[in-house]
Amino acid sequence: MTDRDVITNFIREGETDQQRVGLELEHFVLNEVEDGIEFDVLSELIRTTGTKLGARLITSEGRVVGYDAGDYTVSVEPSCQFEISIAPFSSIDKIGSVYREFRNVWDPVFGSLGFALATGGLHPAVEAGRIHPMDLTLIPKNRYYFMDRYFRGTGNYGRHMMRASASTQISLDYASEEDMVRKLRLLTILSPVLMQMMENKFYPDSRLAERQGKHLLRTQIWEDLDPDRTGFFPGAFHGQFGYGAYADLLLSRPLVVLTDRGETTYAGEKKLSEILTLTDYDGDPERQKALVEHLLSMFFHHIRLKRYLEVRVADSVPIQKALGYAALLKGLFYSEKNMDRLEKLLSGHLIDVEEAVYRTEIQGENAVIYSGKRVSAWEKELIRLAEQELPEEERVCVSFLRSVQEKRSA
Repeated sequence: MTDRDVITNFIREGETDQQRVGLELEHFVLNEVEDGIEFDVLSELIRTTGTKLGARLITSEGRVVGYDAGDYTVSVEPSCQFEISIAPFSSIDKIGSVYREFRNVWDPVFGSLGFALATGGLHPAVEAGRIHPMDLTLIPKNRYYFMDRYFRGTGNYGRHMMRASASTQISLDYASEEDMVRKLRLLTILSPVLMQMMENKFYPDSRLAERQGKHLLRTQIWEDLDPDRTGFFPGAFHGQFGYGAYADLLLSRPLVVLTDRGETTYAGEKKLSEILTLTDYDGDPERQKALVEHLLSMFFHHIRLKRYLEVRVADSVPIQKALGYAALLKGLFYSEKNMDRLEKLLSGHLIDVEEAVYRTEIQGENAVIYSGKRVSAWEKELIRLAEQELPEEERVCVSFLRSVQEKRSA
């Protein structure tokens, strides 16, 4: 067995027919003048709140950075973004119920200190140009210090990404390698539409310095971060693409950071094979699993493969819109009819994805992309298709997206 086999087998173990949806939603914790909460304060709040809930506290390098409450976990991201990760469920209503439980706990906690949770693709003060990302501090965690050090040499927006961005991430199950490839390819082609649909700016005319487009600011940041591990997965449309090809790319690129048995070290340009061999830990499956999970976590493609497909193209959005997005993807990608329809509609457009993203960054929903149709028309089509395949209670969630889209287009 090789390291490639270890990674491939790990990914294959994610295959399931359950058709669940997972939601991760990052928030900024801000006061009325848009100052963020300090890490020491947030860490202590997590410790006391998690203890009261009887949750399992999560620590890193001796500090409390989250808790696991069963149906959801909370965690602190690089610059005190506050994330809830909701366990995968088949019901969108259940996801919403878990999120409301989370907010019922945390809104009073933050409110008592004059803070509130806010959603957006970029920190509002950074988006407005009132502060620079470097005015925001990283939490005391070696992983983030090392990533910050490395990304200074790979792109222009590492500091923006770590300190000032927030996202909504949806996870989808796959039943087989063939099913995974099919979904990943369709998600890749649809990404420009999903990016625009889930754009969440504080200021309509804001843009990044030295960048032309005023749309998809968070996407623009990820595009100019590190070509070895961001953007769309290279080779996704090649005939031999699958679990093994994904493993090959991960093993061929710099690791940046290594976390092993609780210790985080700087790997820089070294590849995993230059540091250790996964097969050396065949007799220690838990350590081997943790190493594979870490390797997967160090790549940030728009559509990321773990033991599920992670769709990473959306800004952080309010929960009603996030639930509509989750229902939309459920209706599209857990329906064989809809995947067949999408493949017919999008046939021949795989070479146009990068150009479609660029046009959308410039023109937003008015951008003309596939088949001469505007992004706004594609949004309507996706909503229509999803509604056809969802139960009534989940069509309501997607209908919210339609109302937002129609209001924006009016």
